Amino acid sequence: MSLHCDLPAVESGEIAAAEAELAVASPEEILRFAAARFPGRVAFATAFGPEGCVIVDAIARQAVAIDVFTLDTGLLFPETVELWDALERRYGITIRAVRPAQNVAEQAARYGRALWERLPDRCCELRKVEPLRRELSRLDAWITSIRRDQTSQRAAARTVERDGRFGLVKINPLVRWSSEAVWERIRERGIPVNALHSRGYPSIGCEPCTTAVAEGENARAGRWRAFEKTECGLHARFSLLDTAKFPKES
Repeated sequence: MSLHCDLPAVESGEIAAAEAELAVASPEEILRFAAARFPGRVAFATAFGPEGCVIVDAIARQAVAIDVFTLDTGLLFPETVELWDALERRYGITIRAVRPAQNVAEQAARYGRALWERLPDRCCELRKVEPLRRELSRLDAWITSIRRDQTSQRAAARTVERDGRFGLVKINPLVRWSSEAVWERIRERGIPVNALHSRGYPSIGCEPCTTAVAEGENARAGRWRAFEKTECGLHARFSLLDTAKFPKES
C-alpha cells in the first residue's frame, strides 16, 4: 500500500526521528505534529474511553485540523452513545460514525444470531477491523488513544510508529501515560466520560461483550470475559514494522 497524497513515502529514518523528538512531548505537541505532517490525511479513531475523551478535548481546544471518527458497531452501550452526543455538544465538533458493511440483523442472517457469543474474533473483524481498514485506506496516518500499560500487546507501542496491519503511520499521543494521569486530566478539565465507569466498567466495548469488573481484577477483565481474548484486533503488531521502508509499494 502506498501513501494516498503527494507527500513522499515515510522512511524509517523519519519515523525514528519523529519518535525520538516526540517521545516525551505533550499530547498537544504530538497532535500538532500529526496535523502538520499529514494535512488532510490524518484522523483520530476514538472508542470513547477515558483516553479518547482526553484526546478529543486536546484536539478541540487547539482547533487542530484532525478528523475524528468512531467505529459504530451497532452494539454500543446507550451510555456510550450519550457520551458521543455530550462530547459533540461540549466541543462543537462532529464525531463521524464509521459503520460495518452489514447491520446487526444482516450479519445475523448470514452468520447466525449473536456471532460474538460463538466467534468473537470473527465478529470483531466484521464490525471493527474491516470498517477501520476501509476508513484508513483513505489516510496516511491515524491517531489512537492506546497506552502501553493497557495490555501486553500494547506494551511495545511507540509515540510514532508504522502500522504493519493497516499500512500507514500510527501516532499514539498517550502511549506513555498512566491511567492515573488520564483521570487527573479528566478531573482537571471536567472532560465528559462514560457514566459506566462509575459502575465498575473501566474498559468499555460493545455491550454484549463487556461486563463489570470486580475489585482487584485487571481493568480489561470484563472484555470478552468468556474467552481468552483481550483485544479486538485493531492494535495487533506485525513483523512488517521492522521493514526498511514504510510503506512498501504494492
